[in-house]
Amino acid sequence: MGVKNLWDILESCKKILPLHHLQNKKLCVDLSCWLVQLQNSGRTPAGIKEKVYLKNLFHRLRALIALNCSLIIVADGAIPSMKLSTYRSRLGFHKVMQEDANSNATSSISICRNKGSEFSCMIKEAKFLGTTLGIPFLDGLEEAEAQCASLNMEYLCDGCFSSDSDIFLFGARTVYRDIFLGETGYVICYEMKDIEQKLGFGRNSLISLALLLGCDYSQGIHGFGPESACRIVKSLGDDSVLHQIISVALNMERRCQRGKKIRKNDSCNVNKENEHVVIENWQNVEADHQYVEVINAYLKPKCYPPDSEAVRRYRTSQLYAYLLHPVKVCIDIPFQRTQFQHLCEQYFGWSPDQTDHYILPKIAERDLRRFANLRSTSSGLGMPVSCPVSAIIKQRKVQGQEYYEVSWQRRDGLCNSIIPADLIISACPEKLAEFMGRKAEVKKETVRPRKSSKATANGLHEPAANARKPRKLNKDAISKINFQLQGLLLDIERESRALPEPVNCFLETNSENVIPELIDLCSPSPLPSSFKAAKSLKSTDLHVDII
Repeated sequence: MGVKNLWDILESCKKILPLHHLQNKKLCVDLSCWLVQLQNSGRTPAGIKEKVYLKNLFHRLRALIALNCSLIIVADGAIPSMKLSTYRSRLGFHKVMQEDANSNATSSISICRNKGSEFSCMIKEAKFLGTTLGIPFLDGLEEAEAQCASLNMEYLCDGCFSSDSDIFLFGARTVYRDIFLGETGYVICYEMKDIEQKLGFGRNSLISLALLLGCDYSQGIHGFGPESACRIVKSLGDDSVLHQIISVALNMERRCQRGKKIRKNDSCNVNKENEHVVIENWQNVEADHQYVEVINAYLKPKCYPPDSEAVRRYRTSQLYAYLLHPVKVCIDIPFQRTQFQHLCEQYFGWSPDQTDHYILPKIAERDLRRFANLRSTSSGLGMPVSCPVSAIIKQRKVQGQEYYEVSWQRRDGLCNSIIPADLIISACPEKLAEFMGRKAEVKKETVRPRKSSKATANGLHEPAANARKPRKLNKDAISKINFQLQGLLLDIERESRALPEPVNCFLETNSENVIPELIDLCSPSPLPSSFKAAKSLKSTDLHVDII
């Protein structure tokens, strides 16, 4: 939960950033917050049985792996004694809340968590999933958000994933409250520098708001709302606010106690009045001690320091060419492919091929991002490195974004996958140049001009500039040509009607009286008649004797 109404107070500092903003970053994850979010999203009997929360956790980790995020997943340790009442109230033990609140001031021993609870089993499954993916885990001493904030303060990570608002009180500088993986994935981000600039609240001011409004360690002071608390804290200033807020809180408690006493006892004898004064002074001292404990719980939380052995196992030093000092980054555990396949088959019912289809392209994309970073560093030193991409196959578009389908070298279980275009440009520009060259050659071959029949017969090719493309006729031109043809046919028909009908030059006589016609073949033939319509005359059935 964190501090009451703090997320509403910080609403003006909220930023929505695209998912690729996280690429190449070192991030801490408060595992309990993620599991609570994922459990609430699929809170059905079928969802718990089918491990929907674990499957959604895998997809979150898978997306961050593809962005080359170096992750440390932090789990909660023991329950702080001051948080026992809050912890039991979440579990439904409302009857013992007041008893725990009274005993918190005297007890300072942390309480171990129930290892056999349903939530503890979910934590174990998440640890196993992360370990097989090569993600390190860190079990905190008490609060996981306190451990994440400690790593963020020491610049061992670039940001923290947590939905508990008190992570700012532990000292975190950059907090990602939630992550969304849809078509346009994004994260909700809060930065302490924005809170200081826009609202004027530093770490001490936020702790003061926790004392007034209530938090996991304190119930707050009756009568303070978000607006009045912010107004008082801002007027006091961040440097001296913690010392002054205790006196303000004590004065408010005294007024409340006096009002209760006046209502309960209108008339009291002297002994009882003295007794009330002693009790009141003791309660003020106790309240003062309780506020100091709450302040110390945020300023000095129980967590592993950066130079401890537990944290040292998850970091190393690398000297980059563009930096003058070592940068501490997380060590990656090797990806355990066989164990991960068994886990997915057991929990999700996936076959090994289906599991490889989900995870291997993301790991290949992560390795290509690392290669791009290494290439930018080694290029200045003159150290050549070989690109893991074998070739670019074709250009793709995924959800409106430009991608390339590539083939890989020496990648067991993965032949092809799609990679963002900007990553290809930065990681292997020579492969992109080869692909564009092949694409230009193919396009040039398809645009070659056709060979004319005359040039083909002579074995010659006409130049492309002289090659004429067939002209396409539109509907108006076609209708005009049809109209002209119809007019021409009508003219021919009128001319044929104007000519005299062919007449048989020979009268019908008996065949006996017909005198055979003699044709002299030796004399030259007469000139052909210029009368064109004679061609249409029909031949007669005359018997002609040829000499």
